Amino acid sequence: MMACIRKIAHRGRWQTLVVILCLCRLSSVSGQARYSIPEEQAEGSFVGNIARDLGLDVARLISGKARIITKGSRQYVDLNRDKGTLVIKERIDREELCGKTTPCSFSFDVILENPIQLYRVTVEVTDINDNSPLFPKDAVNLKIVENAASGTRFSLESADDPDVGINDIQKYTLKPSDNFKLEVQNQPDGGRFIEIVLQNPLDREKEETHTLVLIASDGGEPHRSGTVRVHITVLDANDNAPVCSQPVYKADVKENSPEGTVVTTVSANDADKGINGEVTYSIAHVAREAKQLFEVNVKTGEIKVAGKLDFEKSKTYQLNVQASDHGGYTDTCKVIIQIIDENDNVPTIQLMSFSNSISEDSPTGTTIAVVNVDDEDSDGNGVVKCSINSDLPFKIESSLTGYYTIVTENFLDRESIPEYNITITVSDQGSPPLSSSKNINVKVSDVNDSPPKFYKSEYSKTIPENNSPGFSVFTLSASDADWGQNARVSYFLEEKEINGVAVSSLVAVNSETGVIHAVRSFDFEQIKWFEFNVTARDAGSPPLSSVATVRILIQDQNDNPPQVLYPVQTGGSLVAEMVPRSADVGYLVTKVVAVDVDSGQNAWLSYKLQKATDRALFEVGLQNGEIRTIRQVTDKDAVKQRLTVIVEDNGQPSRSATVIVNVAVADSFPEVLSEFTDFTQDKEYNDNLTFYLVLALAVVSFLFITCLVVIISVKIYRWRQSRILYHSNLPVIPYYPPRYSDTLGTGTLQHVYNYEVCRTTDSRKSDCKFGRAGSQNVLIMDPSSTGTMQRIQSEKSILDEPDSPLEVGF
Repeated sequence: MMACIRKIAHRGRWQTLVVILCLCRLSSVSGQARYSIPEEQAEGSFVGNIARDLGLDVARLISGKARIITKGSRQYVDLNRDKGTLVIKERIDREELCGKTTPCSFSFDVILENPIQLYRVTVEVTDINDNSPLFPKDAVNLKIVENAASGTRFSLESADDPDVGINDIQKYTLKPSDNFKLEVQNQPDGGRFIEIVLQNPLDREKEETHTLVLIASDGGEPHRSGTVRVHITVLDANDNAPVCSQPVYKADVKENSPEGTVVTTVSANDADKGINGEVTYSIAHVAREAKQLFEVNVKTGEIKVAGKLDFEKSKTYQLNVQASDHGGYTDTCKVIIQIIDENDNVPTIQLMSFSNSISEDSPTGTTIAVVNVDDEDSDGNGVVKCSINSDLPFKIESSLTGYYTIVTENFLDRESIPEYNITITVSDQGSPPLSSSKNINVKVSDVNDSPPKFYKSEYSKTIPENNSPGFSVFTLSASDADWGQNARVSYFLEEKEINGVAVSSLVAVNSETGVIHAVRSFDFEQIKWFEFNVTARDAGSPPLSSVATVRILIQDQNDNPPQVLYPVQTGGSLVAEMVPRSADVGYLVTKVVAVDVDSGQNAWLSYKLQKATDRALFEVGLQNGEIRTIRQVTDKDAVKQRLTVIVEDNGQPSRSATVIVNVAVADSFPEVLSEFTDFTQDKEYNDNLTFYLVLALAVVSFLFITCLVVIISVKIYRWRQSRILYHSNLPVIPYYPPRYSDTLGTGTLQHVYNYEVCRTTDSRKSDCKFGRAGSQNVLIMDPSSTGTMQRIQSEKSILDEPDSPLEVGF
């Protein structure tokens, strides 16, 4: 369906503007416009309002970067995008542009981008009468025998006027017309055949020469004309005129035939003898172009190619070959030469619009380029077929005669193929066929459609404990198949708590490189492993991301020495294990209990006897730490035995701890006490204890004296008050201090306190100690006294002991 709007306007005297706007349903051509202007307009002259005629806004012309695309190298019309008008860019000469072809027009295309729109504009150039008729020569010489009969014809060359229509030659006039009359015949090719016809016989004796004037006039305004003088010389009698063998000759010649190619041969016969029977040939009464392309042999009448024949410029030529004798008689042979088309023009490809970049998310049918193909040959030689390579996600469609659009056929993926090389091939149907091609490169612009990808979804890394803060654990890496900013990956640590501690206080990740650093030193004994998530996010809009889980395993190091839990020694007392003298071989004396907070082989403990009073009496189990007798105890064995046991782990390097075990070889406590009273007490410990006891005694004494003074003062005050009341005869009301019992008026304490003191024999030499129930095999002894107390040492009290006098070694 087509809607056409015709507008006619008049500008000045010679200008007629005709606009035909055709809006068609075409895939790529949105409309057509046609204008008509006179030739020879000044530069900048108005052609038409293209924006209004095509129904476009000026803003659309600017945003779409509207421009004119022409086939040839010359551009006669320019586009003013700011006003939406077409103006003359350079002077247009209709005769130069089209010659005698009517109507004369040229076409160009207006291309807009985003989206691509194509408009065909045709400008018709109308003729003005700017050329005068012109004869090939200013003067023509004819020789006519005096006995020429009336009605004899003599041909003359016609004038040429480049203008067309009413501005072309309209009439010829011959002056004077006493002896000759003018006859003009129209030829099929649009030319005119001019002859002068003898009306009255000539008499050489009366008038030897005659001069005629031939005037060619056009019909333009103002009228223009051209003249040629015809000089006639009257000769003596010549009986016969040349006669062409055939009035019309027809010949075919291929275009691009080389110069000198024989087209045909014309011949004429003259019945006269001698010099009057000699015939010469010449080309007359043809256009200038035909005279440049062909030549005739003056004597033989052979017609040859003299220039370059081009079927696309002219398909036929008509030559008028004049046969003349020396007596002035002539005859004209018509020669019609048909030019045979050769497939000599390679199809051309012109890129009208092209987007060298296309987004990968473009829908199918998106236009990539608009091309114009042309072949100047005709018929099958000029029929072209346009195609592109088939292994691409594009296809080519014909949108208008000679125009093709390249559009997307499938979805694009820049990550798979980032660019395409499209070869546009156009070929004709000639024999052999000619073809040409043009390569265009289309880059696929990136869209952020690919999230970053880690090589694995979970990562596990083992690091040793006691690492230095800032230690580089390992590097995470994620790849993004996108490009540019869309492929720029940053790494972020997802916040979470691990055992109540923020993960950011344990590790940190470099946002640019993905390197994971330890924020602090790890202790295997506190945390054995932990995991967290790292997010890789690109810089696209909107950004895409992916998550990887990282598990950090802490590797144990042998950084803790063994800790001896039993036996425990206090600063002021000694622990001794009793062994009866009746003990057999393998008697279990005690067991050294130790632990190592490390794990694995670092926590494997072994026990060794480092020193002993009698090495032959005791041994220590290597794995269990049990101290047993290795022989029968005798009366000669010393009561007091001191064993030093070393506890060693299996780490590299190994760590160890030592413990001193006191063993009493006796059957009764008095025997044990008499031997262990000589053990020296730690002097510093006793000095500190004495200091605190003296300090406590002084404080208690001060408080007692202060209380005593206060009580006495209160008593005196009450006695004085009672005396005053007694003498005043007032009733006596007893006063009891609050929460104090009246115990015969002398009580000072509100509660009764009971103290239980346990003493032993010779207790003057010992301190008071309050003991708990204990086992029969464990003794606690004060080195400064001979008194004893038994106590029960439970496993819990041993584990709760904060400070054990242990010798720790490495």
